[in-house]
Amino acid sequence: MSLERLGLSLLHRLDPETAHGLALKGLRAGLVPLPGPVTSPRLATSVAGLDLQNPVGLAAGFDKNAEALAPLARAGFGFVEVGAATPRPQEGNPRPRLYRLAEDRAAINRFGFNNQGVGPIVERLSRRPENAVIGLNLGANKDSSDRAADFATVLRIAGPHLDFATVNVSSPNTEKLRDLQGKAALGALLDGVIAARDALERRVPVFLKIAPDLDAEGLKDVAEVALAHGADAIVATNTTLSRDGLRSAHASETGGLSGAPLFGRSTRVLARLSQLTGGRLPLIGVGGIATGADAYAKIRAGASAVQLYTALVYEGIGLVPRIVQELDGLLARDGFGSVADAVGTGRADWL
Repeated sequence: MSLERLGLSLLHRLDPETAHGLALKGLRAGLVPLPGPVTSPRLATSVAGLDLQNPVGLAAGFDKNAEALAPLARAGFGFVEVGAATPRPQEGNPRPRLYRLAEDRAAINRFGFNNQGVGPIVERLSRRPENAVIGLNLGANKDSSDRAADFATVLRIAGPHLDFATVNVSSPNTEKLRDLQGKAALGALLDGVIAARDALERRVPVFLKIAPDLDAEGLKDVAEVALAHGADAIVATNTTLSRDGLRSAHASETGGLSGAPLFGRSTRVLARLSQLTGGRLPLIGVGGIATGADAYAKIRAGASAVQLYTALVYEGIGLVPRIVQELDGLLARDGFGSVADAVGTGRADWL
């Protein structure tokens, strides 16, 4: 058994949130071998003006407080997203609030934007590795009187240290947050965030992260608002409230479901968004990616890049270079000279 597999086995005997904290400490302590950049002429790509060594990124939530930036930059990811960060520190919801669904290769969380606040996070971002593409997921405080303004506040403070920022209106764990995905509210929110971005000394791309549970009309509204109000990309998708087909004893826990069961739902949303935006806006595919084939399917459904998180719970950080290398092999097998050449070529399979 490899050292990483042994470590995962031991961590899975612990409460999931405790195990996650120890995993981050292990990364920071250098206990896990890291491959450094993983790239090839096929894998190198550009998304929303960002030059990526490969299109496989880390989703928000793994490193909420930007505590492991240096090791994550060496883990093989093409880009890393930390957070979510809120203006003020926030405890989040009571524990336990994270559940492994091992039988389903999934997880359920109801964290509620727990983080140390934008101040400590920005202090760490100010010492970030410069040879990496690093973004921040923007959040709102639960007790804020103006949640839309919170997103702009975090970007105004953190923006000088970011390569991109993601507006997160799709977490199911902050009451009424998803209401901000409505057309009028979302347009006003994006206007505020874009204004904060435009006041920075350099242009930081702004991404919009959406829920997988939007209906056809909701998706159409999101696409129209994103295009009209200047979003640079859409991240599809966050976790789901659906519980279809789960086998685990924790299936009835409240919160957002991530991992393998989300793959089909999130990929269908991705393909539909690809159709709605018609190539005018890059998409980032998230939800259930655990193999190079999964990443390839998202790209062929319309994603210019992808992100993962939950699969690391079951496979460890060593999964990252394996996915990237598998993706490279699949692109070569099918005769694609680049990631960009493959984007959307299999969209019809998901519509």
